[in-house]
Amino acid sequence: MNNPIPALSPELERQARRNVALRMGWLVHAAVFVLVNAGLWLAGVRSGWLGLPTGGWVVGLLVHGAVVWLAPTGEGIRQRMLETERQRLRDR
Repeated sequence: MNNPIPALSPELERQARRNVALRMGWLVHAAVFVLVNAGLWLAGVRSGWLGLPTGGWVVGLLVHGAVVWLAPTGEGIRQRMLETERQRLRDR
């Protein structure tokens, strides 16, 4: 059985597309990381030099992944700050 997915509101559709774009960006980042570092390791093994710049990139990839995969859905902290500011201005 193929149940059609109900249409989302424009706001939820925008949010879904944004979240998918963020995750795709991380997947591209991870793929480039693997390919480039595989090439660096091959070059390093052949030349006897294994002091590769992988460590810093690993940190960047992990932070990027944490932001994309572990962040709350939606706008996250920006949205909460905006709502707080709106409430503060209303309460004046």
